[in-house]
Amino acid sequence: MLSTALIAIDSTILATAVPSIVDDIGGFTEFPWLFTVYLLAQAVSVPIYGKLNDLFGRKPVILWGIGLFLLGSILCGLAWGMLPLIIFRIVQGLGAGAIAPTTITIVGDLYSVQERAKVQGYVASVWGIASVVGPTLGGVFSEWVDWRWIFWVNIPLCLAAGAVMFRRFHERVERGHPVIDYRGAALLTAGLTLLVLGVLEGGQAWAWDSITSFAVLGLGVILLVIFGFIERTAEAPVLPLWVFRRRLLVTSGQLAVGVGAILLGLSSYVPTYAQDVLGTGPLVAGFALAALTLGWPISASQAGKVYLRLGFRRCALIGTSLVLVGSALLLLLDETSSIWAVGTYCLVIGLGMGLTAAPTLIAAQSSVGWSERGVVTANNIFLRSLGSALGAAVFGAIANAVIGSGDVVDPAKLTDAVHRIFIGMVLVAIVMVGLAALIPRSADEATRA
Repeated sequence: MLSTALIAIDSTILATAVPSIVDDIGGFTEFPWLFTVYLLAQAVSVPIYGKLNDLFGRKPVILWGIGLFLLGSILCGLAWGMLPLIIFRIVQGLGAGAIAPTTITIVGDLYSVQERAKVQGYVASVWGIASVVGPTLGGVFSEWVDWRWIFWVNIPLCLAAGAVMFRRFHERVERGHPVIDYRGAALLTAGLTLLVLGVLEGGQAWAWDSITSFAVLGLGVILLVIFGFIERTAEAPVLPLWVFRRRLLVTSGQLAVGVGAILLGLSSYVPTYAQDVLGTGPLVAGFALAALTLGWPISASQAGKVYLRLGFRRCALIGTSLVLVGSALLLLLDETSSIWAVGTYCLVIGLGMGLTAAPTLIAAQSSVGWSERGVVTANNIFLRSLGSALGAAVFGAIANAVIGSGDVVDPAKLTDAVHRIFIGMVLVAIVMVGLAALIPRSADEATRA
């Protein structure tokens, strides 16, 4: 939970401090890269760290990630310009890429199938707390102290998390003579970097139908295809292709894409709708969205009772159905709706997410042994990040098509744009229900063991 708090707080604390950063070191046109490079570095490094977890054990990887995140935080706090700050954010992102999959893999190692849902609920609650604490701390530091403290506050957290992991976490690892797939790692990193970058920046830094967009996305796809051929003959592939052949792993991964897309849609457009259409302040809009992160850990902590009694498939069907109901209820919102309705619908979606995300990940983890759990966990987390990137691209294109260009946003156009985005979320939720129905019944063998 301490390690998760590092990346959870960092994902929200920076947003409210951007004006202060720009006032101090400049670089207004470049500041979006502070978020892009961090997410990019984190996303593309997750599969690599997942394999390293299985080769060398969880402890060295998590300590490396915490140390790298600490170094990146110190450097970010010392940045003298926007370009150095962007570069140092890459260091932070590479550290976060190690922390995210390793903490969840450790949970899979330490706790039984019966206990895991409750523990995952605790970990999920960290994200819920961070969604409120992060923006608040960012505003306090930037307004009353110094924006550099939004990075330096990570120093005691990193030291505490590292000390606890070093002293309290023990594991037995049969290392032998691990073989590292350097060619596969390089191709996977380069291909994913281009693919995720193309999705994140398409429609923003360059037009979707531009030569740059086709070149970046096309080269990324070509590199990943080459990677696939090489992995078929690699002695110890960095991302084994059986991950994409097992029905349970495929369905749980596709559900993770849907979870990431809907989360991005909610976190990006619900606060904007609440402020620009309903006329609420940023704080009230933030609390409406916080209902999502409140419902998630509550249902995740109780999911174990559901899937132990009904099975992973039925648990996921209940969860995705709640996500569908909550997304459909969002279509009822208009200019006269209350902020309480927004919060209630987000709460329903959050309850559904808790019964979907954690149980399907636990089912995937339970279907493999220790030596494969890191890869499976990392693949699931990466696909959720990819879902968020795709959601940002698709939902952003929908919003721009309706609202158009200009500094002043017409509330009527914004309402129309948000409604179309909510329709997109409903379609994603419908697909998620179908995917939940495809979870094989053999997944429930772990609950009967």
